[in-house]
Amino acid sequence: MNSDLQDYSHKRLNILTGEWVLVSPHRAKRPWQGQNEAVSNEVRPAHDPNCYLCAGNKRINGETNPNYEDVFVFTNDFAALQTGSKDFTIEDGLLTAQSEHGICKVICFSPDHSKSLAEMDPSEIEKVVIAWQREYNALAKNDFIEYVQIFENKGAVMGCSNPHPHGQIWSQSSLPNEIIKKDENQSEYFNKKNRSLLGDYLDQELSKQERIIFENDAFVVLVPFWAVWPYETMIVPKRHQPNILGLKGHETLLFSEAISVLTKVYDKLFNTSFPYSSGIHQAPTNDKDNSHWHWHMSFYPPLLRSATVKKFMVGYEMFGSPQRDITAEIACEKLKQLI
Repeated sequence: MNSDLQDYSHKRLNILTGEWVLVSPHRAKRPWQGQNEAVSNEVRPAHDPNCYLCAGNKRINGETNPNYEDVFVFTNDFAALQTGSKDFTIEDGLLTAQSEHGICKVICFSPDHSKSLAEMDPSEIEKVVIAWQREYNALAKNDFIEYVQIFENKGAVMGCSNPHPHGQIWSQSSLPNEIIKKDENQSEYFNKKNRSLLGDYLDQELSKQERIIFENDAFVVLVPFWAVWPYETMIVPKRHQPNILGLKGHETLLFSEAISVLTKVYDKLFNTSFPYSSGIHQAPTNDKDNSHWHWHMSFYPPLLRSATVKKFMVGYEMFGSPQRDITAEIACEKLKQLI
């Protein structure tokens, strides 16, 4: 491991977005005198009669959920994107706006209100993965859908309005900002090398073994070299595939195993139900050749030093660029020890 990266301030390049993150390892030694909060040890029931996501309960719009036994998907009652909204473009000097269409869905991971992915077996998580594949495929068949974003916000600190284990799927008629950046950088590399950018990056990480948390036959869980969040991680398939429909045979279970191992490690780190936002970045659903894409799943957790000390993007990070104190290598070592 390069000792300079652990002792001196420097910046690291995110090869997927082309953006830099400032790393200040010496600052991790400073004492904490900021806010501390009490840890919530709330024990949730397996079924909450007041939860609009629980099986058999009535949702806000008056519909009743079926008595589902594993995964349940429905169209979001409060969708951020509308299907039948008016088409328009506004260009008024420097003021520009365009209409955006989409379909938003909610995916309940389990009927058990008390569980999170960390408390589900890989075989249970596999049903979620298969549902992700099914929804991605179905939404992609809509001519007006250009991209499908699968994500989860876990924990109130991440803005999750309901503790029932669930995620969301937003599909839309244009590419979001992060996807545009990753599309351009992966395409440029693929056109030069005729190889996957993430595939080559993964080979280098596997040879160094400095940021690898876990791997099985099909997937690697690592802390990316350019990580922004203190315990940010990424799950990457070893085989180059543009989207999750490329998973073959038992690879869906191996992906589920990687998710299970990582989320369990997170919960052990600070002995709390670890909050995070996670999302799958994969090829757009347009008619273009997207063979340069290598899909991956990222986890962005906000906790820094304990269950009550959070990382906020403030000051320099809001006006300059992202910055972190704990290095990716130290974060990886802490997580790996908990497997």
